[in-house]
Amino acid sequence: LHEGYFFPPIQFTDQKQEFNKRTSNTGHRSLPHSISQSSTDSYGSVCSDSSEDGSSPRDKPRRTSKGLSDFCIKNIKQAEFGRREIIIAQQEMPALMILRKGAGGEKPLAGAQVVGCTHITAQTAVLIETLSVLGAQCRWAACNIFSTQNAVAAALAEGGTPVFAWRGESEDDFWWCIDRCVGAETWQPNMIMDDGGDLTHWIHKKHPSLFKNIKGIVEESVTGIYRLYQMSKAGRLCVPAINVNDSVTKQKFDNLYCCKESILDGLKRTTDIMFGGKQVVVCGYGEVGKGCCAALKALGAVVYVTEVDPICALQACMDGFRVNKLSEVARQVDMVVTCTGNKSVVRREHLDRMKDGCILCNMGHSSTEIDLVSLRTAELRWERMRPQVDHVIWPDGKRIVLLAEGRLLNLSCSTVPSFVLSITATTQALALIELYSAPEGRYKQDVYLLPKKMDEYVASLHLPTFDAHLSEVTDEQAKYLGISKHGPFKPNDYR
Repeated sequence: LHEGYFFPPIQFTDQKQEFNKRTSNTGHRSLPHSISQSSTDSYGSVCSDSSEDGSSPRDKPRRTSKGLSDFCIKNIKQAEFGRREIIIAQQEMPALMILRKGAGGEKPLAGAQVVGCTHITAQTAVLIETLSVLGAQCRWAACNIFSTQNAVAAALAEGGTPVFAWRGESEDDFWWCIDRCVGAETWQPNMIMDDGGDLTHWIHKKHPSLFKNIKGIVEESVTGIYRLYQMSKAGRLCVPAINVNDSVTKQKFDNLYCCKESILDGLKRTTDIMFGGKQVVVCGYGEVGKGCCAALKALGAVVYVTEVDPICALQACMDGFRVNKLSEVARQVDMVVTCTGNKSVVRREHLDRMKDGCILCNMGHSSTEIDLVSLRTAELRWERMRPQVDHVIWPDGKRIVLLAEGRLLNLSCSTVPSFVLSITATTQALALIELYSAPEGRYKQDVYLLPKKMDEYVASLHLPTFDAHLSEVTDEQAKYLGISKHGPFKPNDYR
């Protein structure tokens, strides 16, 4: 009795017995239908294709409303919905819309035949269709077997862009789509836009003669850039390439802010996890790692970092994170996130140490960061729990929760912010225009960065969205700094 309120004693014993009685009768209980259904719906209609069969569309007849058949997607009937998704994305991609309007009667990409291999989402659709408005003919395939938004692919195909991609491709489908996209027998590309280097690798391996007509490559990922530098060093790079990944407008925005927001979205949609108090190790403290760590820390997670680079490790320490080896924290953490751009970062020796229920995911471009081969063994059992969620079960019953089979979490399991992708996509478009329109001899068979003046231009196109007003350098200040008052304000080696 307290201030007129009476709280009857709680009978824990009987309730516990009743609970035990129920569980013993039902054995291992599955989730209620309402919960399991919401988990598949939570991907959003552009990402979830649970209502469709898992068969490959390769051998199925297909035709758009205009009679076009040079494409291969899951379901052309989704085109109207995909078009609405593209229109929504356009509202958050102001710079590409400015490029379309600014072109006017000019077609800086007239005559360009662009073969592309990127994620096929509403945001990249805005980029593809911008290239078309600027005069290019485009053919496209997906750089990731899980990231394609089928409705968007349908909208692109219906709009006249040959697209070869669908969500949930097999490995064989993936390379088949790239080969059909290249279309070497009926089409001669003269520009490549790549994300990860698979398209460039395929053309170099299967259709090397095409490089006679190709004027350049635009590459946006760490993985793809590594490959290009290796080819350049070995003397096997046949054409000039622009490294978009290391442009300031890609590195400091897409890699940082996009991952900062989308990692939480991907983890929430797949696992319904609460982050507060969870122990997480993030492998890699580059821009992607910085974004992931900041987001996880903000929601109360205890974050550890692994690094091989002493500069990045020192940054992590001064940002308040403990830097340690994965082998030393693997037993205690609730979640492991990889974002290094390297291979075999998480190996079987680490996986064996992880505790029951540990969540494992990748925020890097390639699935090679996690040693998946070591998990495909006879003593381990895989159980699909939800779309993109697998339990890998050890003989003693321990389970590791693997997301998206080790592929890119945010684009496989959620969506990404359109605005920050507008910055990257505009940089890609300008890089493509620069390589295509450059006079012969300006670029050699090497890898180049965009000049800082172009980085600054891309940034300036996005400032009106925030009603931001730049200050101006006076003539005296410009002379003091030794720069033009109109920029660039940073040297070309600034990163």
